[in-house]
Amino acid sequence: MTHSHPSPKQQSADRPRPVEGTILQRSGVVIVDKPAGMTSHDVVGKMRRIMGTRRVGHSGTLDPMATGVLVVGVERGTKFLAHVVTHDKRYEATVRLGASTLTDDLEGEVLSEASPEALQALTEQDIRDAFAAQVGEIMQRPSSVSSIKINGRRAHELVREGHDVVLPERPVTVHSLEVGEVCFVSDANSDSPHWSATISVHCSSGTYIRSIARDVGDALGVGGHLTALRRTSAGPFDIAESVTLEQLAEAPQLSLSLDEVMARCFPVRDITQEQAQDLSLGKWLEPMGLTDVHAAVAPDGKAIALLKEKGKRAASVFVARPDGME
Repeated sequence: MTHSHPSPKQQSADRPRPVEGTILQRSGVVIVDKPAGMTSHDVVGKMRRIMGTRRVGHSGTLDPMATGVLVVGVERGTKFLAHVVTHDKRYEATVRLGASTLTDDLEGEVLSEASPEALQALTEQDIRDAFAAQVGEIMQRPSSVSSIKINGRRAHELVREGHDVVLPERPVTVHSLEVGEVCFVSDANSDSPHWSATISVHCSSGTYIRSIARDVGDALGVGGHLTALRRTSAGPFDIAESVTLEQLAEAPQLSLSLDEVMARCFPVRDITQEQAQDLSLGKWLEPMGLTDVHAAVAPDGKAIALLKEKGKRAASVFVARPDGME
C-alpha cells in the first residue's frame, strides 16, 4: 500500500501562522462577529489557525444560525475567560408566529402550523402584549436543543438521536424587551401565512431567546420560533468593537490585551511593584476589605493577577503573569 504525503507547500499552508510577540504579548481576547452557519467550535478552529496557536477558547456559545458577539480568548486569555461571567447580554431577533418547530428556530422540523383563521384572529396588540409578559424575573424552560447537559450528555445530542427531551424550568431575568415591527405576512413569496415580529432583548446570562419565541407562540395559541438572531453584546463586550474572521485573516490582532481586558472586566486594585513580584511568585497580599474578584494592577499598568479576599488573605484565583513568563 502506498501513502501520499502532503507536499512541503501543503504542510506550510496547514500550519498555523504564529502571531509575533511573546506569549504575554499574544495573550488577550478577540471579539469576533460570528457568521451564520458556523458553530462556536468552528470559530475556535479558524481562530487557532489565524492566531497561530492551539491555545484558543470561547466564552458563551452561539447557535450555528446566530451571528454576533463571540468572545474568544487567546493564549493566557483562554484561562482568563474561565473567570469571566458575562451576567447580561443583548440580542436582536426576528420571531415567526404561526408554526412551532423541534428546535424553536427555523432549522428544526415543523411540529405544528396554525390555521389561517387563528392567525387572522390575532391583532398586533395581542402580539405586543404577549411579548410584554416575558419581561421581568420569569421561569423559562430552555430549548430542548440547548447545550445543557443531562447525565453527562448535551440535550441537543439526545434530541438528534431521537430522544424526547424536556428540560426543567429555571429562573431568568429579561431586563427589557422592545418590540419593533410587527406585520402579517400572506403573499405569494411566503410558504404559509404568519406573523413576523422583530425584537430587541436585554437579558441575564442563561436566557434563551428561542424559548421566548416558543413561549409567545404558545401563549397566542399559534406556535412560534426564531428566524434570525444576533447577539449585540455580552457583558462588557460590544458588537461595535467586533471583527469578522475575514478581517482577522487579513490582519491577526487582539481586540483587547490581557491587561486591558482584566481591567475592563473587574474592579482594579492598584499594587506596588514589590506586591506584583509577590503575586507572580504565587504569594498572597494583605486584604483591603474588597468584595468579589478584582484585578491587581502594577504601577506600569500590567495586570498581574485576579484576587479574591478570604479571611486574612487576598489570594490569587488567576495569575496572569507568572514569574519568568514573558
